[in-house]
Amino acid sequence: MKAIVCHEFSAVSDLVYEDIADPIAKPGEVVVDVAAAGVNFPDSLLVQGLYQLKPELPFIPGSEVAGTISAVGEGVPHLKVGMKVIGVCRLGGYAEKVSVPAMQVMPIPDSIPLDEAAGLVTAHATAHHALKQRAQLKAGETLLVTGAAGGTGLAAVQIAKLMGATVIAACSSDEKCELAKQNGADMCINYSNQDLKDAVKALTNNKGVDVAYECVGGDIFHACSRSMAWAGRLLVIGFAGGEIPKFPVNLALVKGYSVVGVFWGSFVAHQGQEFMENMKELITWYTQGKVKVHIDEAFALANAVDALDKVTSRAVKGKVVLKP
Repeated sequence: MKAIVCHEFSAVSDLVYEDIADPIAKPGEVVVDVAAAGVNFPDSLLVQGLYQLKPELPFIPGSEVAGTISAVGEGVPHLKVGMKVIGVCRLGGYAEKVSVPAMQVMPIPDSIPLDEAAGLVTAHATAHHALKQRAQLKAGETLLVTGAAGGTGLAAVQIAKLMGATVIAACSSDEKCELAKQNGADMCINYSNQDLKDAVKALTNNKGVDVAYECVGGDIFHACSRSMAWAGRLLVIGFAGGEIPKFPVNLALVKGYSVVGVFWGSFVAHQGQEFMENMKELITWYTQGKVKVHIDEAFALANAVDALDKVTSRAVKGKVVLKP
């Protein structure tokens, strides 16, 4: 089969599109024929050796796929060949086939297109976990979402509205602000031409926000850290802007708010049952039309480098997927 292989930790441009052996369904696993694989910002960090986890070389990046089961290993009574599924694989998704632990595979209804299903896992599942388990967001609270036109930002906007929050989106352009509003944001701040902290202060009558869903890092994080309400929760989602900020802990002391880390991969590993319950809820919301994956662009598997470049340049509105 064809796959995108990382042979050494280096630039994304060094990834190789090549033939490798097909995976085998070991006990407790299934093989999924990949129809689409989600492309995520951490994939590029993983390839460069800059992520929290460093896989053994060589490896195939890609943590979320959608497709059809083509083989079932021993000890997997609940999944069958031919089932349409979502798979959470951590590695191996940028390929024509991938073996996935059966407990990380979920059947999906035919009403969900496979390219959208591939984009439903990481972005929406991260936002869902962040707002539900980590922030414990309540109806009537105010949420600030940075990078709100990206995949996980749009997901946070949609899910927060379902949970009854007032949503302030923060984006880098008017076009992205419009997309965030189309997905449910009540207000939007274009931080390219507005001071984020001052705008939040004005929109909240000086109170600040109860929860900040912060994806960008750098100066945007620092603005959020000064925009929190009493007893707020500042969620650390990622650093798409490239700079990991240093946090002045006196702010949390004086304003009585919490800084809460969100690492979805660890959540899946440590709280597998809650993860599956979250995914069932997400799929139900999707079939009810309450959440939606916005596909910005689909790339051929062979063009994975171009797909990753688009994601890392922060030019994406919604999700990018690869289609073998």
